[in-house]
Amino acid sequence: MNIVVAVKQVPDIQQIRIRNREPVMPGVPLTIGKIDKNALEIGVQLKEAGDCGLIVVSAGNEEVEETIKEALAVGADKAYLVIDDRLADIESAKIAPLLAAAIKKIDDVGLLLFGEGSSDNYSGQVSSRVAEILGLPQVGYASQVSLEGQTASITRQLEDGEEVLEVQLPVVVSILGDVNEPRIPSVTQILKAGRKPKAVLELSDLDVEVSGVKTVVTLSALAPETNRKRVSINSVGELVSALQAEGFIRR
Repeated sequence: MNIVVAVKQVPDIQQIRIRNREPVMPGVPLTIGKIDKNALEIGVQLKEAGDCGLIVVSAGNEEVEETIKEALAVGADKAYLVIDDRLADIESAKIAPLLAAAIKKIDDVGLLLFGEGSSDNYSGQVSSRVAEILGLPQVGYASQVSLEGQTASITRQLEDGEEVLEVQLPVVVSILGDVNEPRIPSVTQILKAGRKPKAVLELSDLDVEVSGVKTVVTLSALAPETNRKRVSINSVGELVSALQAEGFIRR
């Protein structure tokens, strides 16, 4: 059985600078989304615990082939990549059919893992769309997953407690963020990842239409305004008094 983890190539948020309240994107390196790494870590753990293959699937421009090396380095066996320059900034509603079409080309898929949302636009809808297209059940808000034969035991985090479900495979599961500590690959693992197999698919291989018309338009993405008081501090006593005046500390 194969476990499939869908990952998205996103800008490294830690490297984004702000100028005039707007993000400066040129030169920002690309990486795998943070929550996708949580989903990938669960996939790697399940692979290590049982007799499963682990495959990552992603779609993007030609840079995705380099970005996906991190997923291969931490334990994935193979990658299925849909590569086209038109996919660099594609919206969620249009990426889901591409991922579903790519997944259909993978044999013996039992578990599909997604991050609950991407690190850039966080729409949280791709996993549900893929599940609908493939005709599979979906479990969301998952923090833990275990496998026993053809059954998945999934723990969901709800507002007022936990819920444990048992679902027959295959199933789509969306993983919450910060549920584990994703492993960091070593330099040796990254070098070896370059030799792992990758199936590169073109849009013509998937028979999915990708139009250039956007249904969602970003009107603005402005950082919050910060108004500094510019209080001059010349001693520890003045610092303590200033903090007391603002209510940060009490006598």
